[in-house]
Amino acid sequence: MKVLVVGGGGREHAIVAAIAKSSRVSKIYCAPGNAGIAELAECVPIGVMEFDKLVDFAKNEAIDLTVIGPDDPLVGGIVDAFEEAGLRVFGPRKNAAILEGSKAFSKELMKKYGIPTAGYETFSDAEEASLYIRLQNKYPVVLKADGLALGKGVLICNNEEEAMAGVKEIMLDKHFGKAGDKMVVEEFMTGREVSVLCFCDGTNVRCMTSAQDHKRAGDGDTGLNTGGMGTFSPSPFYTEEIHKYCVRHIYEPTMAAMAKEGRPFTGVMFCGLMLTPEGPKVLEYNARFGDPETQVVLPRMENDIVDVFEACIDGRLDEVTLSFADNAAVCVVLASDGYPQKYEKGFPISGLEAFRGCADKFVFHAGTKFGEDGAVLTNGGRVLGVTALGATLKEARANAYAATEMISFGNKYMRHDIGKAIDEA
Repeated sequence: MKVLVVGGGGREHAIVAAIAKSSRVSKIYCAPGNAGIAELAECVPIGVMEFDKLVDFAKNEAIDLTVIGPDDPLVGGIVDAFEEAGLRVFGPRKNAAILEGSKAFSKELMKKYGIPTAGYETFSDAEEASLYIRLQNKYPVVLKADGLALGKGVLICNNEEEAMAGVKEIMLDKHFGKAGDKMVVEEFMTGREVSVLCFCDGTNVRCMTSAQDHKRAGDGDTGLNTGGMGTFSPSPFYTEEIHKYCVRHIYEPTMAAMAKEGRPFTGVMFCGLMLTPEGPKVLEYNARFGDPETQVVLPRMENDIVDVFEACIDGRLDEVTLSFADNAAVCVVLASDGYPQKYEKGFPISGLEAFRGCADKFVFHAGTKFGEDGAVLTNGGRVLGVTALGATLKEARANAYAATEMISFGNKYMRHDIGKAIDEA
């Protein structure tokens, strides 16, 4: 088979690495890819939103399967474009990707079908939102830009002053662009956050192993929200009992609700959960593999991922049993100092060759490119995801942090407490 992966970050590098293990695959392309992906796939200089060019490339190269990584093209309808051209593609159609594309839609879906989530109201007028927050007078309060905001459109406000500034930032200053045309005001939930990725074929759901992400830029969960500074898998807090509850009350009901709404969901449904004292509740849905959760989940998966992709497309996921190794994984993101705000890029990266051929440690490129001399350079806020396996979470964490020392580049920054919650389990 010839496979095309659309995207160019750490998530796509992890997907390409999983596809490369398949005995069914002879050639992998990635558009646009990055310097790390180039070791496993032929990178093609086509942007993720250039649907016509991507479809033409897939036709001309007789691509057997295309896998869509990022949220923007999914919400924009890339799967529809591929299907209309008669091409096999893995990911939800535009009318199902709205599960991630609009927080207002997903909240209304959960309310309509009784799926547990935080209380909320949706606003398209800043004055009305401000008045509602003042009258509620409950803090902390969570403000969410309705649309896609690179994982950063969520503000937790601890008092009225912060909340009013948050409304202004999202709805008036348009800090997150059009994503802030509508805003969800949500009650603040407490508990452990857990991410669960689920393969879906429109009817059936098969859950991957759990993971926990670290969104804040600084140690101790301080600083600004980012796309993710590190992850670990599995979550010791996501027990078998909690899993059974979530399958019955969250994952399967969400699939059924989407089908009933005429929006059958095929692809990966990401469920961000809060394990509250009242039970698990949905924080958010994504319509694709999470980043950096994928970098700890897929290295532990024992299935041929191409078989799973095809079962989803063909509506026979009920025939699949997912299998994950009895081990643990931790990913530490190496970022550019100053991320997620201002940072410099273009620094040469050294130490990458130490990971070649390793079976227990991996480096997934998130923001890299080749320099004129062929050297690998930093090219983003999140530069690399360093993932290591271990028999236990503590061992995996020790291995991951040891592996981060093997890599160096100018303005290298990372959190030093990824997986600290493991000590409390």
